[in-house]
Amino acid sequence: MKDSDIHDVIRILQKEVKKWEAPAVTRVAEKTKDPFKVLISCVLSLRTKDSTTAEASHRLFSIAGTPDDMLKISAVRIEKAIFPVGFYRTKARNIIEICKSLKDHYNSIVPDSIDELLKLKGVGRKTANLVVTVGYDKDGICVDTHVHRISNRWGYIKTKTPEKTEEALRSKLPRKYWKIYNDLLVSYGQNLCKPVSPLCSQCKISEYCNRIGVRLSR
Repeated sequence: MKDSDIHDVIRILQKEVKKWEAPAVTRVAEKTKDPFKVLISCVLSLRTKDSTTAEASHRLFSIAGTPDDMLKISAVRIEKAIFPVGFYRTKARNIIEICKSLKDHYNSIVPDSIDELLKLKGVGRKTANLVVTVGYDKDGICVDTHVHRISNRWGYIKTKTPEKTEEALRSKLPRKYWKIYNDLLVSYGQNLCKPVSPLCSQCKISEYCNRIGVRLSR
């Protein structure tokens, strides 16, 4: 993919993803407009299917929707609410630690900067960027497995790790696309540009894709 192709690719993706449901964390953001719920749902989403994340978030927020309320319930109750998300026991403990930090250091308000978010227990760059972009509508580049894989599959960048992918995208992806890039590639990656045997015959951007690493497609 040539660097200049990204404008056409983004335009096509914006049309294509309308046929699919938005990622779970994005739906939480659109429904609640609450950075805290975005943060917690993103923590739940790590190594967890989108449908499981959505259901677990709904159950948890039905019993506690603020840091202060979350601290009033036990870790066991949080575990039961979020099961079967991946590493649910660890995530329950992390949620409690996050809420303690928010209450003690941020007046129970989720910070809107990546550097401050990274100080919270269990929060990495993916989560921090997602909170900034969909929780606060500020510029950031959230790199999950889909963003890392597809950006390299296209040949738009050439990186080995999500951290290097974020660095590369910050240097070349036009800033006007930063906030939407993750949502577009997550939806496309979940539904069409799959890790194994992607549906290349149905892909509207196949002419721009170098298909790097694709051995089998449909």
